[in-house]
Amino acid sequence: MRPIRVVVTGLGVVSPLGASLESFWDGLCAGRSGIDKITHFDANDLPCQIAGEIPNFDSSEYMDRKEKRRTPRATHLAVAAAKMALRDAELGEQVPYPESSGIVMGTGVAGIENVTGSYEVVRKYGFSRLNPFQLPTGLANMPAAQIAKELRCLGPNNTTTTACAAGTQAVGEGAEYIRRGAADLVLAGGTEAVVNEHAISAFCAMRALPTDFNEQPQAASRPFDRNRQGFVLAEGAAVLVLENLENAVARGAKIYAEVIGHSSSSDAYHMIAMDTEGSGPERAMRWAIENAQISTADIDYINPHGTSTALNDATETKAIKRVFGDLAYELPISSTKSMTGHAMGATGALEAVACIMVINSGIIPPTINYQHPDPECDLYYVPNKAINRRVDVTLSNSFGLGGQNACLVLKRFNEG
Repeated sequence: MRPIRVVVTGLGVVSPLGASLESFWDGLCAGRSGIDKITHFDANDLPCQIAGEIPNFDSSEYMDRKEKRRTPRATHLAVAAAKMALRDAELGEQVPYPESSGIVMGTGVAGIENVTGSYEVVRKYGFSRLNPFQLPTGLANMPAAQIAKELRCLGPNNTTTTACAAGTQAVGEGAEYIRRGAADLVLAGGTEAVVNEHAISAFCAMRALPTDFNEQPQAASRPFDRNRQGFVLAEGAAVLVLENLENAVARGAKIYAEVIGHSSSSDAYHMIAMDTEGSGPERAMRWAIENAQISTADIDYINPHGTSTALNDATETKAIKRVFGDLAYELPISSTKSMTGHAMGATGALEAVACIMVINSGIIPPTINYQHPDPECDLYYVPNKAINRRVDVTLSNSFGLGGQNACLVLKRFNEG
């Protein structure tokens, strides 16, 4: 039997660069930052007062009033991205074959505000004032559950919660559902809405966020730059429509790209810090390339994890050099987090979309705010301005808290 090929036929994006695929991609190509002062809550007493918030997002366009009121922001973003992706795939408002349509969504903490909010209600007023939907709708699997309900997906449904690796892992696992015949169509991606007082405060306590850029928000996320201080937290969601190639061709679908490889690995090292040798990321990259049945020479572009933290950027650079050898110095590598910030469980899905758009456009977005070279980060990071280059195969890296790593390989579609 010929192996089942998995292709991407629809894309949906909600990001700090705007609530559409077009605004996301236009912003990346222009080198525009989506980072600004926090408006979701009063952050004036915190060391870091900036984040990547989604401008002009109205969930009423995608959910009815009752469902919107019951569910947290991460679910609103997920449903919006899923509906955008399905429409982009020209499949209408619901999936065409419900029982063979699945969902895999990645997230870190999903409806954190509903969970923390329930504690506050109980403390202040007692359990009798607690909304019965508040805690359940805050669970990590609820964005996927709501998408299934809204779009009538009756097939396999899963949620990956591997922190910052979750969105990338979700796309890879969604492709596996199709490869093994468990589904013909999968909505795969990630969602996160962590620009709230609890999350920002917690990351400030970890000293993971930049503190010297409150008056220059757009300059704060600076991956691979010597003066980087930490990642900028963001919100967002992205969903990819994955299909069995045979079905996609039969219905005349436009095909953005093919999913040809993925992998995951574990550092087994530390709850927060990366292994400074980068052995876990190295394994993940090698295994993804092996899974794609290609060589390192076939990779044309890397979208790195590139968070703008001192340890991560240097360690990832080290791992890339070990995997690619001398080829590492020829590869364009650009961190789109320099513009979107770090949307945790959604970020890998956002970056998968960025890779697909690179393949389709021949434009590689820049790493903005790259001004001071770091001797430990000495590769070509496409500094500050987009470049034009044909790209056939991309590698996207995502490395999560807890040392959980995931990589995804996407390829220009051809019928052969």
